[in-house]
Amino acid sequence: MDLIPGLPNDLALECLIRLPIDQFSKAASVCKTWNGEIMLPEFRKRRTTSGLARPVLSMVQAMVATVKKPQGDTTLSSTQIYRLSISDPENGCWYDLPPIPELIDGLPKFCRIVGVGSDLVVIGGCDPVTWRVMDCVFIYNFISGTWRRGADMPGQQRLFFGCGSDSDQVILVAGGHDDEKNALKSVLLYDVVKDEWVAVPDMVMQRDECKVVFHEGKFHVIGGYPTLAQGHFEKNAEVFDFATWQWSLEDDFLSVNNSPHTCTEGDDGRLYMCQDGDVVVKEHATWQKLARLPAQISNVAYLTACQGKLILVGNAELSEELHSVYALDMNEKPRVWTKVETPDEYSGHVQFGCYLEI
Repeated sequence: MDLIPGLPNDLALECLIRLPIDQFSKAASVCKTWNGEIMLPEFRKRRTTSGLARPVLSMVQAMVATVKKPQGDTTLSSTQIYRLSISDPENGCWYDLPPIPELIDGLPKFCRIVGVGSDLVVIGGCDPVTWRVMDCVFIYNFISGTWRRGADMPGQQRLFFGCGSDSDQVILVAGGHDDEKNALKSVLLYDVVKDEWVAVPDMVMQRDECKVVFHEGKFHVIGGYPTLAQGHFEKNAEVFDFATWQWSLEDDFLSVNNSPHTCTEGDDGRLYMCQDGDVVVKEHATWQKLARLPAQISNVAYLTACQGKLILVGNAELSEELHSVYALDMNEKPRVWTKVETPDEYSGHVQFGCYLEI
């Protein structure tokens, strides 16, 4: 059956891959043929190779409420209800994803989110009402505009784990701590396409609050700390090689014993992170200063790279509830941070973020 009557299918497909992201679900509902074509992994790959894939930033962000002060003034304040906010950097629009049908009280506290292909995956966290540790997996597909339930994360209870993907099919979950606050060195691999979990050999070290980054074709589990050194971050990292199915330890991967939660891979394949008031970049084996943080930012919640820019979300103090967004154009010299205008309702506290291209 022709995709579009009167047009060769190759030309019709060129039309479909040019649809805006927010029109995919409508197009998929037109007919079974369009739905089948749009849902194929090859559809996204064709958009990507044609330079048509568009960036999407997703964040676990608190809702914002207007609070009235005793003197009659009003101010904005973060609530304790978290949802998934979406930013489209190209046109500056912000919106919420539909809530997860099973979670009417908001997202799990301290859950992790990961982008895989056209899917946004929500893993673990605590029930926002009972604080029960959850092993649930929920998957939002940007093409169909719908949620589905994934296979539950197996094994012992796990919180504050590292989580990252290869952007195409698999997610690595590493470390964290169990229900007795014991740091873990166990690792799991989740295949989003097959909806299957696979056990991976344990890491050499326990790693609570580690960071997982897919870098140079391998998963890197960076920093974290063992049970007996809670809060004292390691500088080393462990690298998982799919070819040998083994871990290798890299000493002094970081230059300081800080939390690695802002570490991210840039568009140029280099690693970036925030450190002691600076953004630093890893050049071969050393970290070099790239730029100072914006003067208004001292606590960074999230850092990512997007189309030649670094995007930063943070606030002035840990006690400050509201967060701001800044962008640093890597192609400009001198490099200067620009504040990204965001609607008030998207200034809430940010727990976690991820980047996708769809």
